[in-house]
Amino acid sequence: MALKNANPLETTAWEKLVLHYNDIKDVHMKKWFEEDASRAKTLCIKWEDFYVDFSKNRITEDTLKLLYELVDEIDLKDAIQKYFSGDIINQTEQRAVLHTALRDSTSEEILVNNENIIPKIRAAQNQLKAFSNSIVSGQKTGYTNKAFTDIVNIGIGGSDLGPAMVVEALSYYKNHLNTHFVSNVDGDHVNEVIKGLNPETTLFIIVSKTFTTQETLSNANFIRNWFLSQAPEEAVKNHFVAVSTNIEKVKEFGIDETNIFPMWDWVGGRFSLWSTVGLSICLSVGYENFEHLLEGAHQADTHFRNEDFNRNIPVILALIGIFYNNFFNAETEAIIPYSQYLNQFATYLQQANMESNGKGIDRNGVSINYQTGPIIWGEPGTNAQHAFFQLIHQGTKLIPTDFIGFGKSLHGNQDQQDKLMANFFAQTEALLKGKSMEDVVNELQEQNVRTEDLQKIAVFKVFEGNRPTNTILIDKLTPKSLGKLIAFYEHKIFVQGIVWNVYSYDQFGVELGKQLAGKILSELNEDAQMPHDGSTQNLIARYKSLK
Repeated sequence: MALKNANPLETTAWEKLVLHYNDIKDVHMKKWFEEDASRAKTLCIKWEDFYVDFSKNRITEDTLKLLYELVDEIDLKDAIQKYFSGDIINQTEQRAVLHTALRDSTSEEILVNNENIIPKIRAAQNQLKAFSNSIVSGQKTGYTNKAFTDIVNIGIGGSDLGPAMVVEALSYYKNHLNTHFVSNVDGDHVNEVIKGLNPETTLFIIVSKTFTTQETLSNANFIRNWFLSQAPEEAVKNHFVAVSTNIEKVKEFGIDETNIFPMWDWVGGRFSLWSTVGLSICLSVGYENFEHLLEGAHQADTHFRNEDFNRNIPVILALIGIFYNNFFNAETEAIIPYSQYLNQFATYLQQANMESNGKGIDRNGVSINYQTGPIIWGEPGTNAQHAFFQLIHQGTKLIPTDFIGFGKSLHGNQDQQDKLMANFFAQTEALLKGKSMEDVVNELQEQNVRTEDLQKIAVFKVFEGNRPTNTILIDKLTPKSLGKLIAFYEHKIFVQGIVWNVYSYDQFGVELGKQLAGKILSELNEDAQMPHDGSTQNLIARYKSLK
């Protein structure tokens, strides 16, 4: 069954939210904290090993009530049911959206086009487990009978970003295998990755659903040629595996059919790390830790599916984001994890969010007259503090920011963990409170700054505060907690797509440039000239003169 369609601006709840926004938009959050001593306890959720504090937002309980009315009016509960049940909610491509089924170890039946997909999932997971265990243990070896030491994942987009992010995030749990990722078609990039590798001890994973993606196939063929310059043709089957649906193309490449892992059209690329696309994760941290990742995500799925909206973490985070995006006109959201392990987390969420909800046509096929997907960006703290926090604190743009931190250091360095987390807490407090002119003057006077100098400099040191943040404090970074965190952001994206009335699971916007690139490529290697705008034509001519 199809998702229900509703322009959010035409709902009764939206009209109420417009009036409510006008009432509170200029209120400083400090006022609400002063008036309500229990605000921090009311506007937070403790769930499992997560503590989610959303009290430092420019919202009240009335704001949330109106936002709950909004999702009730558009029937979010019905959408969630269809999301988990295998309905064709990706209607533009006539596909179900069931990455959640990949981490559901409890269901015995989930139907897609009247076919139970659970047996296929279990078979693929058994294949992942057996293969990864055989590589990690050294049972399966290269063509010279040497155990593998390095893994190279060749993919792009969802076939790269998710696995690469998770492998780095869980590097504390890694085994002896070194995992590398090749994504960009940039030849310098692939050369840098392979230059230190030994072909006798390196396993290559080609991840491409169709086995036709230009960047992936270009890199795969380049690496294959490099490999064959040092190894015999028959060795390809020992060192190359594929995650793909195009069995014939993969076999033509020289990969043994037993080393082909399945993909399904009801799993979108940017949500595919839970599938066989996660083979590099299994190899890097072991299949048991991959199972823990899936288990954590499933716990988050259960919370999202069953919890009332007023205690539902992804629903609340999604609705707060909509309030900033559509009422405060905030164009971006920053994601700041206070863990270097999550160095690629914001990059991963850029694709997950912006490819999903960066849409200008609604589910009725009508141009949208309101803002949809925000720009997602961020870096780990405390590095971010010394880079772009100036803009967040004193700039003219409102930038809602998620702070993600962990209570325990994995390596047990308590002194540095305390310093890290002191910054974590201080930044959200500073963004809330700011610093008044009175405070600035008093501070400068204590520093014995001359009155005439004080008057010149004081205005530049004032912080208005009232800058919103969510704080997600997690006990410890584990495979299970990481699975929960990723799944929560996935569901946040889903909820926002439902409210904005867009199809979140297609990505036609990536196709036009790829199509034109294919045509231009032939032009770069031939004398033929195609019609272009003047700028593109001159740029191509300049490039050809440099070859």
